[in-house]
Amino acid sequence: MEELVGLREGSPGNPVTLRELWSPCPRIRKGIRDGLGWLKQKLFREGEDWHLLMTLGVLMALISYTMNFAVNRVVRAHKWLYREIGDSHLLRYLSWTVYPVALVSFSSGFSQSITPFSGGSGIPELKTILSGVILDDYLDIKNFGAKVVGLSCTLASGSTVFLGKVGPFVHLSVMIAAYLSRVRLKATKESENRRKQKEMLVVAAAVGVATVFAAPFSGVLFSIEVLSSHYSVWDYWRCFFAATCGAFMFRLLAVFNSEQETITSLFKTGFRVDVPFDLPEIFFFVVLGAICGILSCAYLFCQRTFLGFIRTNRFTSKLMATSKPVYSTLATLILASITYPPGVGRFMASRLSMKEHLDSLFDNNSWALITRNSSPPWPAEPDPQNLWFEWYHPQFTVFGTLAFFLVMKFWMLILATTIPIPAGYFMPIFIFGAATGRLIGEALSVAFPEGIIAGGITYPIIPGGYALAGAAAFSGAVTHTISTAILAFELTGQIVHALPVLLAVLAANAIAQSCQPSFYEGTIIVKKLPFLPWIRGRNIGNHPVIVEHFMNGAITVLAKDMSMEEVVKVVTSTDVAEYPLVESTESQILMGVVRRAQLLQALQAEPPSWVPEHQRCLQDILARSCPMEPVTLHLSPETSLHQAHNLFELMNLHSLFVTLRGKAVGFVSWVELKKAISNLTNPPAPK
Repeated sequence: MEELVGLREGSPGNPVTLRELWSPCPRIRKGIRDGLGWLKQKLFREGEDWHLLMTLGVLMALISYTMNFAVNRVVRAHKWLYREIGDSHLLRYLSWTVYPVALVSFSSGFSQSITPFSGGSGIPELKTILSGVILDDYLDIKNFGAKVVGLSCTLASGSTVFLGKVGPFVHLSVMIAAYLSRVRLKATKESENRRKQKEMLVVAAAVGVATVFAAPFSGVLFSIEVLSSHYSVWDYWRCFFAATCGAFMFRLLAVFNSEQETITSLFKTGFRVDVPFDLPEIFFFVVLGAICGILSCAYLFCQRTFLGFIRTNRFTSKLMATSKPVYSTLATLILASITYPPGVGRFMASRLSMKEHLDSLFDNNSWALITRNSSPPWPAEPDPQNLWFEWYHPQFTVFGTLAFFLVMKFWMLILATTIPIPAGYFMPIFIFGAATGRLIGEALSVAFPEGIIAGGITYPIIPGGYALAGAAAFSGAVTHTISTAILAFELTGQIVHALPVLLAVLAANAIAQSCQPSFYEGTIIVKKLPFLPWIRGRNIGNHPVIVEHFMNGAITVLAKDMSMEEVVKVVTSTDVAEYPLVESTESQILMGVVRRAQLLQALQAEPPSWVPEHQRCLQDILARSCPMEPVTLHLSPETSLHQAHNLFELMNLHSLFVTLRGKAVGFVSWVELKKAISNLTNPPAPK
């Protein structure tokens, strides 16, 4: 049945349907529809991916908050079990040790059974990928579940293993970004773009840090300092946009769950704002930075040496290759036994969680001065209002417990880094640096009990400020970054110590970077990853390697004087995307490239009229319907591997031709580069 039509009052006579006639404000509604269509076209036009960046930030915030929520419940259950199990030392010891041992062994077995790439932090491998060398299956989405479950179990083991989540969360974020990129390619039918993929990975690294600490600024700087050997300014706003979305959502979820009244920093401090430090204290902050730099050099050397020993020793290497859960169980049992509270753990504040460690170390009161004339009792349970009681012992004093904590955690952290489980190593070294700064701050508060007098005004020493500077300085020295200073400000919401903290971080980095490779670079050296950029302490002799040694000489060329029959034979027998075009079969002088798709179209459009008396050649096709593209960049056989790698990475190239005196002699792609770099970092066994 045809729809009835009518005339609108005052119209010139054009009939309209009854639906349009009765609908209110048709012109306004049409304008709104057109406006929404225009907005959709602008926002979702080809090449734009801001919606993917926002999705990435929100997804990672949800995952981070959900993981924290689940882990806190498991840790709370462990504390309840330890508290309610009774006074039997054997039962309490078993409840303290078996719980983390079971979680860590399950984490190791489960994650390693699914994929061997789920162990560790993942940042050394990401540095390798962002340098241009793709590691097969490392960013596959199947690794995501193994990493999430394994990391949750690692964090649920509590302060016994003393590991964090930053590195694995960066890896998780990068996996999600790679998956979203593949989904976008399928949805938009775009061709694969290596540059766009790298942009998403750099953004994902910033999001990973931002959704762990709710710190977008330090997340962006982390992606620049740690992961990128060359950084594109185009990625800057994208990193900030995605990191801000993730950090905002992460803190907003805490408000929605009534954990916070409003969006605040993760660690609250009470530093004096008017005069937080006096000018003479700048010297002590610089000395603290130097001490952290020296300690970081010792830590990096010992950690890299011990990790190399574990991988090369016949017994431990066999155990790691065949029975990773067994090694994880043994290492965790050692760590859990040492941190048992009625035992040695009494002198290490082992009952505190990692967050409570930082909350107590950032306390602005001097524990040494408070306990000078009084001896607070050791509570049956940690007092949330007086967490510093866990650091006090009548015989050891505050200085003894802090020093013992540093000595024990030094080698315990090194042992924990060898356990094959998904784990982050940034938060432990951040706490270690905070304890170092706290020890220096307490010593200064005793040396100057009345404070520093300047201009007739007394300025008391704030040990918490030294703990903040020590945390940023030591973690910055271990990772070779300056952004840890910004992270310290974002974590605490305090910027009053900006100048001394920055000076301490710079002093620590000056010493560490001149003596040792960073923590992540040391892992690259030990694992022999195909990472070409220069690393201190690694001598792989990359400059003697030239393009001639690893180029692919099996190159298929087209000559201008080649007959049509020969052209058809070459095109039908190969499937490369482009062919190098040479001047003639005899000279082999490279002139340009010809796209295979365009050449096929030209051949299909040409009638099959080539006969011996009218022999036609490729030059006729090029002049009529198949344009030649010039080659503006090519390699020489004498070009070094390092120079070739820099060209590919900076210009996002897929392949380059190699010419000798103008003649095409081969080509180089990422396949050849990866093989050459792998042979340098992990030389094949001699035959």
